[in-house]
Amino acid sequence: MKKRVLVTGSSRGIGRAVVLELSSAGFEVVLNYKSNHTKAKEVLEQIQSKGGCASLLPFDVSNRAVARKSIEENAQEFGTFYGAVCNAGITADAAFPALSGEDWDVVIHTNLDGFYNVLHPLVMPMILAKKGGRIVTLSSISALTGNPGQVNYGAAKAGIIGATRALAQELAKRKITANCVAPGLIETDMLAEIPLDEAKKRIPMRRLGKPEEVAGLVCFLFSEKAAYITGQVISVNGGML
Repeated sequence: MKKRVLVTGSSRGIGRAVVLELSSAGFEVVLNYKSNHTKAKEVLEQIQSKGGCASLLPFDVSNRAVARKSIEENAQEFGTFYGAVCNAGITADAAFPALSGEDWDVVIHTNLDGFYNVLHPLVMPMILAKKGGRIVTLSSISALTGNPGQVNYGAAKAGIIGATRALAQELAKRKITANCVAPGLIETDMLAEIPLDEAKKRIPMRRLGKPEEVAGLVCFLFSEKAAYITGQVISVNGGML
C-alpha cells in the first residue's frame, strides 16, 4: 500500500510541483485546493495519466471546522496519512501604515492558522499508526530577512518556522520528522505584480527559482535518506541569504 500524503494548495505553483514529484516517487497524493477545481483536476489527470495514485480533497485551510471534518472523514474512508505538506498560502501586501485589519487577519488565518487547522487532525492518527511520517511546511525568505510591504506575511511565515521546530521536538521520538522549506523568489503567480528585472538583481544567481527546484527538496525530505533530518529550516533562494 502506498503512503498517503496530503498537500495543501496543490492546484498550481509550488504545490502542483510537489504533488507531481511525490507521485513520481511512489506516494499516493491527496490534492487539497480551495476553489480552483479546474486546475486541480488538470493536475490530478496528469498524475493519473502517468500511473500515479491521486485524489482531490477541497477545503479552505483557514476554516478550522471544515478542514478537520474533511481530513478526518478522508482518513477514515481511505486510511491514515503518512504525512503532509503545508503549502497553501496567500499574500495581501501593503506598507504597514496602510495595512488593513482584514488583510492582516486573512494572511494570518490562511498561512499560520492553516498550520494548526491541517496538522492537528493529522498528527495523533500518525502517532497511533506507529509507522513514522513526514511533515514539511513552507515558509519564505520574507520570514528570515523581512520584506517591505509584507509585515503580515512575514509574521505568518516566521510563525510557521517556530511552530515547525517545536513540533519536530515533540514528534522526533515517534519517527515523525518535521522540517520547513523557505523559498526565495520562485516563478509562481505570487510574483505577478513584482518588477522581475529589479528582483533578479537581489539574487546572486540572477534568476528566479523554479517550483520544481523547491519540490525536489520537499520530496527528498519525504525519503528514507532524510530520516535523521528534523526541525530544520532549509532555504531555496539562489543565494539571497
